[in-house]
Amino acid sequence: MHKSNENKVLNFTLDVCETARVLWWRFFDWLAVVSWLHLILICFLVFLITGPIGFGPLGGLFFWGSIVIKSVAGGKRKAELAASAAITRADVEALERRLLEAQMAALQAQIEPHFLFNTLALIGQLIETDQAQAAKIHAALILYLRAALPQMRDKNSSSLGQQVEMSRAYLNIMQARMGERLSTSIEVAPELALAAFPAMMLQTLVENSIKHGLEPKVAGGHITIQAIRLDNDLQVTVTDDGVGFNLHADDGIGLSNIRERLKILYGSRAQLIVEAPANGGARVSIRLPLN
Repeated sequence: MHKSNENKVLNFTLDVCETARVLWWRFFDWLAVVSWLHLILICFLVFLITGPIGFGPLGGLFFWGSIVIKSVAGGKRKAELAASAAITRADVEALERRLLEAQMAALQAQIEPHFLFNTLALIGQLIETDQAQAAKIHAALILYLRAALPQMRDKNSSSLGQQVEMSRAYLNIMQARMGERLSTSIEVAPELALAAFPAMMLQTLVENSIKHGLEPKVAGGHITIQAIRLDNDLQVTVTDDGVGFNLHADDGIGLSNIRERLKILYGSRAQLIVEAPANGGARVSIRLPLN
């Protein structure tokens, strides 16, 4: 026989063997997981089909072969399949955890430079125009970083009290710049200070109010941070009487970032609420489960 024909026969034989092997293991796996009741019903159906057309012995072989294989090795194979499925689930869960951690790190990285660059730019401007004021803001920034950096390193634990103190330090920086144009009030019950709250979210809301609501307003305005308990939820609200914003416009980077982080951390149990008060300005709230 020609060598090329010999190779074709060999390849065909190998393909048939591989197909038979795959089909056998699929049949074996099916036998391992199918219930006895379903197996008996299927064997009965095979008898009904093969008997009238003269293949009754083939139906009998299927019946007895299936019974013997399932009895002898079905239990062991079922345990192997269950173990393999458990390992696969564990691998998927580990990958999902690593993906969430990577997403959180990426989102966090978007926030930190956002605030630091704005504040450093502010100090840079004041060095040329008001060195005393620049020194004052520089000192306030040091206080802020002393409070913020430990939380940035430990992203998995943050309390509302820590976030409020960070925002208080930030507002001190902004008051040094805006002077009498900015007034603030913070209304947080002491019992809520230890409640878990994601790092940097409150800071983003406060910074948005200053940047988009109060700084563009010639007369400046007032900003209020309020935290209340609503049933089993914690609601933190930042309200300003600035120039307001268009409710139909897309979220900026800061609000989009908060929405994404809330979705990752709490799913549908948390929400970001953006409102335009009747007397002007803006009110943005974060509502999430109280731990």
